[in-house]
Amino acid sequence: MDCGDEARRAAELLVNSSYSIAFTGAGVSTESGIPDFRGPNGLWRRFDPRMAGVEYFLGDPRGFWAFYSARFKSMLSAKPNAAHLALAELERMGLIKAVITQNVDGLHSAAGSARVIEVHGSSKSVRCSRCGARAPFVDALKSYEETGEPPRCSCGGIYRPDVVLFGEPVVRLGEALDEARRSDLALVVGSSLTVHPAAEIPLLVKEGGGSLLVINMEPTEYDDLADVVMNCPAGRALESVLRESRRIIDSRP
Repeated sequence: MDCGDEARRAAELLVNSSYSIAFTGAGVSTESGIPDFRGPNGLWRRFDPRMAGVEYFLGDPRGFWAFYSARFKSMLSAKPNAAHLALAELERMGLIKAVITQNVDGLHSAAGSARVIEVHGSSKSVRCSRCGARAPFVDALKSYEETGEPPRCSCGGIYRPDVVLFGEPVVRLGEALDEARRSDLALVVGSSLTVHPAAEIPLLVKEGGGSLLVINMEPTEYDDLADVVMNCPAGRALESVLRESRRIIDSRP
C-alpha cells in the first residue's frame, strides 16, 4: 500500500479532532535498530518471553541479567527515527496531546515529545528489589559486565530494570486510561495491540465514539474497528500524515 492513499484521510481526522492521543508499540522503534517483540523476527520468536518475567528474575537473577543486559544494551545507543520526530512535531502543532507508549527505550522524549506516558516503565534506570532505590541503567550494566554478577544496591538488594516484567501490573495505567476517556482520536503506531491491559487504551477511545487510526506493518486485532489502517513503515506513514496535516492547516483561511 502507498502510505499516501490513507495519509490524507488520517490527517483530516487528526486535524479535525479536539483531543488526540498517540499509542505506540515496539514497531515505532524498529527503524532505530531496536527489534520488535512479535514481528517475523521479533524477540519472542527467538527467546522464551518468560525470561523477561518477574518469576525468572526472582528465581535466577544471574540468568535474568545475562539475558536482559544483552538484549537491552542496544537501546543505549539508539536514536529517534522519523516516526518519533513526526509525533513530536504533531504534538508541537497541537494535534497530539500525549504519547502513551508501551516502549521502554525513551526515544519519544529524546525526539522532543513533551508529554510521554511510559506504561511499561523505562530502561534508562534500575531499581533495588529490596529498598526501591533507583540508579542509572548504565551504571548497573557496567557493574554487571565487570563482575558477571547481578548488580547490587548499597543496601545489598539486587537491582532490577525499572520496567514492567511479565507477571507485574502496568504502571501509570490509570493516567493513560484517563487520557483515553477524554480523547476523540487514538493514533496507534507500531503496536500489534495484543498486550493487555495496555492495548485496551485505544479501544476505549473507539468505544467512546472517537476515531481509531492504525499504523502497523502487520494486521492487528482491531483493524476491523479502525477508521484508517496503514500497513507500512511507521516513519514513512507518519511523515505522510504530518505533511498532509500541514497542507490542510495551511489551506484554511
